Amino acid sequence: MGVALSRAVQWVSGSEDKLEDTPLNEAILSEIVLFTEEFSAKHPEEAKLVFTEPLQWKTCLNAFDFDTEYDISGESVMSRESNKDGHPLLHLDPPDITVYTFYHLSTLLQLTEVKKIKEVQACLEANRNPIMKILGSISAIAKEGDLLMEIKEDEPSERNELKMNLLNILNQLDTKLLNTAVTQITREGRLSPTAVDIEVDELKRFCGTGESRALKSVRYTSDYVFSNGCRSSPWRQMDGEICSLIIETCDTEPTMFITCTTTGVFLDEEVKGEAGENAYREKSDVYNDLFTLLKNKSLHFAEAVREQDSAIHDVPSKEIQHMETVDGEKTGQTLRSQDRREKTAPEKSRQQLVQNRPGSKMKKFEPSLKWKNLGLTSPYEKVEEKRSVRSGESKKVLAYCTNSPASENKKRANFSESSLPGCRSSQKIKTPGGADDFFESSSEGEEDEEQPDRRAETTTNLPTEYWQIQKLVKYLKGANQTATVIVLCALRDFNLVQETCQLAIRDVGGLEVLINLLDTDEIRSKIGSLKILKEISSNSQIRQAIADLGGLQTMVSILDSPDKDLKCLAAETIANVARFRRARWTVRQHGGIKRLVGLLDCVPDGVSLSREQERDVEVARCGALALWSCSKSTKNKEAIRLAGGIPLLARLLKSPQKNMLIPVVGTLQECASEMSYRIAIQTEGMIKDLVKNLSCDNQELQMHCASAIFKCAEDKRTRDLVRQYSGLKPLVVLLNEAENKQLLAATTGAIWKCSISMENVAKFQEYKALETLVALLKDQPEEVLVNVVGALGECAQIPENLATIRKSGGIQPLVNLLTGTNQALLINVTRAVGACATDPENMTIIDRLDGVRLLWSLLKNPNPEVQASAAWAICPCIENAKDAGEMVRSFVGGLELIVNLLKSTNKDVLASVCAAIAKIAKDVENLAVITDHGVVPMLASLTNTVDDKLRRHLAEAIAHCCTWGNNCVLFGNAVAPLVRYLRSKDPSVHQATARALFELSKDPSNCVTMHEHGVVKLLLVMIGSTDEVLQEAAASCVANIRHLALANEKAKYG
Repeated sequence: MGVALSRAVQWVSGSEDKLEDTPLNEAILSEIVLFTEEFSAKHPEEAKLVFTEPLQWKTCLNAFDFDTEYDISGESVMSRESNKDGHPLLHLDPPDITVYTFYHLSTLLQLTEVKKIKEVQACLEANRNPIMKILGSISAIAKEGDLLMEIKEDEPSERNELKMNLLNILNQLDTKLLNTAVTQITREGRLSPTAVDIEVDELKRFCGTGESRALKSVRYTSDYVFSNGCRSSPWRQMDGEICSLIIETCDTEPTMFITCTTTGVFLDEEVKGEAGENAYREKSDVYNDLFTLLKNKSLHFAEAVREQDSAIHDVPSKEIQHMETVDGEKTGQTLRSQDRREKTAPEKSRQQLVQNRPGSKMKKFEPSLKWKNLGLTSPYEKVEEKRSVRSGESKKVLAYCTNSPASENKKRANFSESSLPGCRSSQKIKTPGGADDFFESSSEGEEDEEQPDRRAETTTNLPTEYWQIQKLVKYLKGANQTATVIVLCALRDFNLVQETCQLAIRDVGGLEVLINLLDTDEIRSKIGSLKILKEISSNSQIRQAIADLGGLQTMVSILDSPDKDLKCLAAETIANVARFRRARWTVRQHGGIKRLVGLLDCVPDGVSLSREQERDVEVARCGALALWSCSKSTKNKEAIRLAGGIPLLARLLKSPQKNMLIPVVGTLQECASEMSYRIAIQTEGMIKDLVKNLSCDNQELQMHCASAIFKCAEDKRTRDLVRQYSGLKPLVVLLNEAENKQLLAATTGAIWKCSISMENVAKFQEYKALETLVALLKDQPEEVLVNVVGALGECAQIPENLATIRKSGGIQPLVNLLTGTNQALLINVTRAVGACATDPENMTIIDRLDGVRLLWSLLKNPNPEVQASAAWAICPCIENAKDAGEMVRSFVGGLELIVNLLKSTNKDVLASVCAAIAKIAKDVENLAVITDHGVVPMLASLTNTVDDKLRRHLAEAIAHCCTWGNNCVLFGNAVAPLVRYLRSKDPSVHQATARALFELSKDPSNCVTMHEHGVVKLLLVMIGSTDEVLQEAAASCVANIRHLALANEKAKYG
């Protein structure tokens, strides 16, 4: 943490004790949280090393957050261990806290459930140099960034060795933090390593030996390239540096030393690697790129570049006669010829010639298109384009699309790459928001942000419609109002659903014209333009282009129009375009969500409507359709709620119009992934309407209703309402629609979640749902199988259903599914098989099908949830197998595998494995084997947990493992933590702990430890429990302690 904390962490300017709230700091703090939480488990010896000085800060924890491992007195908390000076290793006197070891730091973060990052931040703000306090005197070497520690001869060698180990661990963390910071800074920078490499490659083309050369040489100062593409050392990368260059020109002296950073390039006064870090001084202004710098410093280079550009510009006009002339760009950047890179593609020559003219867009080399969409592009891409103004009878302005915020709302039209057949517009709109606003979570699969053009670049096989459409669009560019309407009508006569027709409009620059028409005052032109845009926006490439050209912003503003036809068309087009993240972000950023919610406010809900009311309903339908597309974004869901969309959706849900209900229910089921919506769906009485529509004759509507119930039925109140409104039987009936896989997936999902309530399972029994579900275990897609198996797993919790599943032939297909790879399916299948194994007859079938071996093999799965689910399923298998001990021993390496899982950091995995070990240890031979594999020390190391579920099964495992050899003695260090379990509020923990303490009390030294930690008083209370097992175990443990005391007295006094 040395170099990383001193260089990478960002502090508030003017304040030495406050960290900035930045993505870089958050990334670093998250790494430190993860490191500290896992430290005591990964490095138990180093975790106990006492710091030279304590770490002190103001915490948000209080005494109630600590468990029985600490001594609690009022608001004060102290650890039982102390350092050589008698200070407790942890001392809390709210809000001040003092900590001396990593063990207690790790425990603190585990106790801090939701504010881990804030706690680490407070610690670092109060301890600017934590390494010094932890290890004492240290120093850093600038070149490597590693820390060196001063060894004190008066300290024990064991402590010095631990300090060295800890120093190595912290050095590894420091390297990891540096990499995290460098990655973050590289993302935030405007100039990327890729852009610099491309530009250097271009410059090398200007080097040579003849008189015509523009440069003598271009070379890097370092040949080593880091994984992020930078060549500068990591601590210089913290300042945004990418690399350093040495460039020799033909007319300047001395040689140029140039540094490239994420903010630009500049000349250095000198470059001295041995003089320490930052051994350079800026000698020039900062330029956007290398070409601009060299053109300003070398007249010879500038002239050579200018001559080359002129040669490219002098292209015969007949080569590009189908193009309209546009003005060149005024820019300080040098346009590089694209044909130097692609001379091997002669069929692309015409396209490349146009691209290389001044005024044409260059092909961009970029590390990530998504960063480009955010405006985080390299400097030479940020070219301010000169606008071309054309006058016509309609007085429409056709302007270049720029990246400046001032021109963001102006209409765009350009005739560069987008005007060529087969070329895609590369224009982008600079977004004012940060990356966090743009990259938002989504509830279903997304289209790629940029889709490749799938059409061939050759124009020889294009149909006649393609050229006819291009002619019409050219007429449209200069037509008056009447001619514009006529051309729009003519365009609509084509089959705009065909991709060829859609791309013909785009390729000739028609999208820019259509979008510009939306900004005119002519209603007919707007309607005609929107009708065309609505049709062609079914194409993903067209959607991208509309968003790039600022069309969404204009459509959002049209939603305020008093003309209802315009509002409908704008909303429908938004619904088509907003199928990818950036478009949804744009709609929200420009106030589109609130406007769309406003369209839902229509009163009519009767069957018979007037013409005006029908138009109002259509407006609301189109608004719901657009909200449905936008609701795939988490932030948009919240925006819809804040705009008052939930009550309006609830009112529209009662509409008898099927075409209205589909987008309304679609929006609701999309939003039901959020807790706030699930609660609102309950409180607004929407469950009744959803259940009602399950019985309609429209399968799409049925699917969305079932999907909404699927997401809402996580809550018990919703499950009860579905049963109360008689919604379970329609769900069972829908299981017969096996041909419609989407409907079947939604229906089985709703049944799965509803079957979590046992009252609903009883109803499903009555409707014979289990037999139908078992029949669906074969020849179905995985999304259906996940839900079917989940439902069977819930129904199998009732013993009567186990026989039904067996008689319906469900055991074999369930066991067969254990060989799959779908993680969600494996979790549900293991749970279902485990539930079925509680029946002896079912267990016989599972054993015969080799199901237990398959379950055991899933313990190797890398997914902790699968591991835990498999271990839970193994427990009833061992308990109900006829010869469980022999069966377990027959799995080669099986016992070693399950013991090694005790090293997991997942609490559910540990609890399930402990439960399985408790079952395994009932067989003496198996207990001997797992003892040899080191099960005793592993179980003992887990006893400091505060998780009651783990405590219960851990105590059971210890109780059963004590019965072999001297295991009882080896568990000595686990006695004190187990005594604290008796203070838990969970009765099941008390029973398991009492049984474990009884077994441990058979060793005299354990009895002494128990007595010292006050076990007798706690057990005396439990002797009066109504739980007979707990009574007997508590009484037996007290009896053993008493017998030892009596024997001691007898030996002492005779």
